[in-house]
Amino acid sequence: MSASTRLAELEARVERALVSGDESELDVLGYGEISCVLASHDGDQALAAKRLPLFDTSARFEAYREAFESYIEELSATGVRVLPSSLESTPAADGRVAGWCRQPLLELGTLAPTWLGNANKERARWLFEGIAEQILATVGPHLGLDGQLSNWAVVDGGLSYFDVTTPMMRDEVGRDVLDIDLFVASMPWALRGLVRRFALRAILDTYYRPRQVLVDLLGNFIKEGVSAWLPAGLEVVNEIAEPAIDETEVRSYYRQDARMYAVLQRLRRIDRAWQRKVRRRPYTFLLPGKVERRV
Repeated sequence: MSASTRLAELEARVERALVSGDESELDVLGYGEISCVLASHDGDQALAAKRLPLFDTSARFEAYREAFESYIEELSATGVRVLPSSLESTPAADGRVAGWCRQPLLELGTLAPTWLGNANKERARWLFEGIAEQILATVGPHLGLDGQLSNWAVVDGGLSYFDVTTPMMRDEVGRDVLDIDLFVASMPWALRGLVRRFALRAILDTYYRPRQVLVDLLGNFIKEGVSAWLPAGLEVVNEIAEPAIDETEVRSYYRQDARMYAVLQRLRRIDRAWQRKVRRRPYTFLLPGKVERRV
C-alpha cells in the first residue's frame, strides 16, 4: 500500500469519526489546543500524524507548505534540531484539502516531561540549559518559537524540537508569514473576527519575545505535572533572563493562559453541539475531553 493511500485511509477514518462522533477507529496520541495527533504507519515505520485545519484550495495548501519548509530551515539555521517532518495532503470529503504533518513516533520516555520524571538534578539542568539556549538563539522579531517543555524530546542523546506546524515568521515590516485564518479556523465562527482583530497579534507576539517564551516554558511545567522542577528551571533561566523571572510571575501567567484556553475549549464544545444537533452538519475538528490544567 502506498503512503498516499495510507494517508487517504487515515483521513477517511477521521471523517467517519467527525460524522458519527465515534472515535474508536482512531489511535489518538494526544491533543493540542487546536489540533490532534494520531498514530499512523509508513510501511514498518510508526509515525505521529498531526491533522491541520482544512485548506479550501490546493494553492493555499502549497503556500502553507512553503512557509512550513522555510520555518524548518530557519529553525535549523539557528541550531535547533528539528525532528524529521514531512507535510502531505489528501482530498477531504467535502472537496477541500486535508494537510497532515507526519513525524517519527517517539517513545513516551523521550518526551521532555516524561524524561524529566527519570532525571537527576544534573540531567535536568542539562535539559533546561539546552532549551533555554535554543530559545535565546532562535527567538527574535522575525522568528518565533513555542518553547514549551511539551514540544521537546531527548533523542539519541540530544534535544529535538517537533512543534513545527505553526510557522512563526515575520517579514521585514513585522507582517506574519503564517496564514492567520488557519490559526483561528478552529474557533467558533462568531469569534473569529474578534480574535483576529483584537487578540491574535498579542497572542502571537508572545512567541517572538525571548523572555516571554521562557516564562511560557516554565508555566508549561505546571500543566505537565512537573512543577517540582520549577525552582531548578528558574535558576537556569535566570542566568539569561532580563529582568529576572520569579515563580509568582510564572504561576500568574500560567493561570491566565490556562483560563483563556479553558474558555476557548468550552466555546468549541458548544459550537460542536450546535453544528451537530441544530445544523445537522459534521464538526470538522477532533476535540479533547476534559483537560487537566492544574491551575
